[in-house]
Amino acid sequence: MSLGKRFLRHPAVQQALGRLAAAYLRLVQATNRFEVHAAGAGPAGVDVWMDARLPLIAGMWHGQHIMMPFMRRPGDRVATIISKNPDGNINTIALERLGVRVIRASGARGRSRTSDTRAKGGAEGFRAMLRALKAGDSVAFSADVPKVSRRCDAGILTLARFSGRPIVPAAVVTSRHLRFRSWDRACLGLPFGRGAVVLGDAVYVPRDCEGEAFEALRRHVEAEMDRVHAQAYALVGRADRAKLYGDPPASTASAPIGDAA
Repeated sequence: MSLGKRFLRHPAVQQALGRLAAAYLRLVQATNRFEVHAAGAGPAGVDVWMDARLPLIAGMWHGQHIMMPFMRRPGDRVATIISKNPDGNINTIALERLGVRVIRASGARGRSRTSDTRAKGGAEGFRAMLRALKAGDSVAFSADVPKVSRRCDAGILTLARFSGRPIVPAAVVTSRHLRFRSWDRACLGLPFGRGAVVLGDAVYVPRDCEGEAFEALRRHVEAEMDRVHAQAYALVGRADRAKLYGDPPASTASAPIGDAA
């Protein structure tokens, strides 16, 4: 292990960086003028719309995961899953300070967009998220196929299938942000701009759903997640530039690119 990695994995360093990350995200949330939209919310408003669907499974594209705590309302019980890898400790510290309960486990994933959650050893995380939903916590879950940005994986649908809870495609964006050259085109909001939270149509997956019906729902969730992202960026007056980039060169995989405004 390199000296730099050993330094970043020191508990005191990780505590400091996690607290700093949480403080920065609070600054971004406080200094952006956010508007919230939900598909079919009607005159009763977004809060009533959300309350009727709790606990829910908030589906996000992986690159948006940094800002997903912004969709949590005060008092909402939200859990998410982070790998047990030591590199996830900083994210865990930050999220817990932002009121999100963190489950440390392997994720629930499908190998070939099938309904087999055990295909990549995600049974531990799958069971933990089922327990969270049963206990009344909503779950925020990145829906991408691992290392394939914006291709919906089977895991999120299987979680909905066995829990009976709806998938709500979600996007959180800010007009001023940095975009990174990572596989997921991770996006970090900047202060002093406009923000949008967009929630899509709730998708329920019947317990007996499989085969072509399961694949059709997977495609529907994928399309709805693309739609809410497009709507969110339109609300802040920006293009969803992540869709325009090709595969990032390996040498610049973690470097930000010129997407700040």
